[in-house]
Amino acid sequence: MLKLKSNPKGQLTPKERRRAAERSDPLGREGARIPVTAREVAGMREKSRDTARHLEPARDEFTGRSMRSSLSIKLEETCVYAVKMSILDLIIIAHIKEEEEAEDIRRERFKRKRNFWVHDVWKKRHLFGQFRTFCTNLHLYPSIYYDYYKMNYNKFESLLEILRPHIQKQNTNYRLAIPAEERLSVCLRFLTTAISFKALAHEYHMGYSTVLQIVHETCSAIWKYLRPRVMPKPTAELWTKIAKEFETQWNFPNCIGAIDGKHVNIRAPWNSGSQFYNYKNFFSVVLLAIADANYRFVVVDIGAYGRNSDSGILSSSRLGQSLNNNTLDIPPNKCLPGTTEALPHVFVGDEAFPLHKHIMRPFPGNQVSTDVEKKIFNYRLSRARRIVESSFGILTQKFEVFQKRIRMQPKYLDILILACTCLHNYLRNDEIFENINETVPINSILQNIQEGSVSQENAMCIRDKFKTYFNSCGAVSWQNEMISRS
Repeated sequence: MLKLKSNPKGQLTPKERRRAAERSDPLGREGARIPVTAREVAGMREKSRDTARHLEPARDEFTGRSMRSSLSIKLEETCVYAVKMSILDLIIIAHIKEEEEAEDIRRERFKRKRNFWVHDVWKKRHLFGQFRTFCTNLHLYPSIYYDYYKMNYNKFESLLEILRPHIQKQNTNYRLAIPAEERLSVCLRFLTTAISFKALAHEYHMGYSTVLQIVHETCSAIWKYLRPRVMPKPTAELWTKIAKEFETQWNFPNCIGAIDGKHVNIRAPWNSGSQFYNYKNFFSVVLLAIADANYRFVVVDIGAYGRNSDSGILSSSRLGQSLNNNTLDIPPNKCLPGTTEALPHVFVGDEAFPLHKHIMRPFPGNQVSTDVEKKIFNYRLSRARRIVESSFGILTQKFEVFQKRIRMQPKYLDILILACTCLHNYLRNDEIFENINETVPINSILQNIQEGSVSQENAMCIRDKFKTYFNSCGAVSWQNEMISRS
C-alpha cells in the first residue's frame, strides 16, 4: 500500500511525487491531478470519506463484503467499483479505514468487562449501608434529620408519597430492589451536599453507575410529578395574587414578578468550545427565573449558553416569546392606588433586560445622578427586584450542588437544576396545587405559544408614569432617607 508521508514543509517528497505521477489514471480520466500539499491531501481525504459512503452499497452488491474489509481488498479489485475515482483517492480511503479499524481495535481492547453483576461488598447494603445504619432512626432527632436532608420528617414523607409510584422498582427472584426511601435519600444527599458520586456510592454501599442512575431518575420524577403541584402554569388569577403580594409587602403595585438570570457553574462540556464560557471567567449554563413576593419561583427556563447575555437569553426563551406574543395570560391594565390612569402589569429586572411594556428596568446611571425622582424610582424598583436574587441565594444555600462546579453533561444537568427549583418551592410553600395531569417541556413551564402582535405602547412613557407615582401619592416615608445614603 502506498503510504502518504509529508516532508517538514507539509509537501510530498520528490520520490512520492514521481511515484504518484507514474501511476496513470487506470480509467483514462482526463484532468486527473495529484495533490501536492498537505492541505490538499486533507481536503481529498474529506472528499473521499463522502465518496466511500456512496460506494459502500455498490461494493457490497458486487463482492458481498463490507467496508470494514477494505484493507484486504487490492487496489486492482477496487477500481472496478471506483468509476470516478483516482488511485490516490482509493489509497486515501484505505488509509482512513485503516485508522478507523485501529481505533475500533483499541476500544475493544480497553473496553471494561463486567466481572460482577453486583459486587460482594454492595450485596451487604441492607446491613452496612448508611441508610440502614444511620438513617433508619434519624427521624427521632429532628434537628439532625433537618441538617441531613434540609427538610423535616413530614416534608420528606409527603415528598416520598408523591414520588414513590414513579421511582419504586420491582423485586426479582435474583435480588431485592432498592427501596424508594433509599433512592430519594441518595438523590437529596447529592443535591444538598454536592458530594461526589463515588463517595456517595461508598457511603450507601452501591455501585457508581447505580447512584448515577438513581439521581437522574429521581430528579426527572421530581420535575415531572412534583412541579405541577408547586410550580403550576401561571394564570391570570395567579398573576393577580402575586401583584397584590408585591403591593402589600414591597410597595410596588402592578408588579407580577422579579426576573433575573443565574450562572450555574459547570465543567466544560465535551467539544463545546467557548459556548458555555461566560464573562465571569467560568463555564456555566443560565437559569432564567421569575420569582414572586415570597421568594418562590413562578417561571423557570434553563439550558442557555453561559456566553449569552440575559436579554439575549430572554428573547430566545419561551418566556420572551410568550411575552412578545401576549400569550402569558397577564391580567388587563389596572389603575395604581390613588390614580385614575390604568397601567399594565410589569416584571421588574436589572439593566441587563430590555425595556418593555411588561418589563421595567432602572434608569441609566448618568441620568440618576442629577434627577432625584429617577433615583427614587430606581430604589423602589431595586427593592422589589432583589427578591429574585434572594431566591437564588436561598436556592444556593439549601442545595450546595450550586456552590461547586457540577461535573455533569448538559443533557442531565438541565433536569437536575429544574428539580432543585421544584424542591425549593416545595420547601417554602405549604400550598400544594392538585393539577397533577399537566405535562410540560423539560426546559420551561411555558407552553402552547401562539402567534400574536408585539405591543407598540411606549415603554418609556410607562416607566415615567411609575416614576411620577412613586414621587407623589405612591411615595413611602423612608425613601428619601434611603436614597440620601447612597
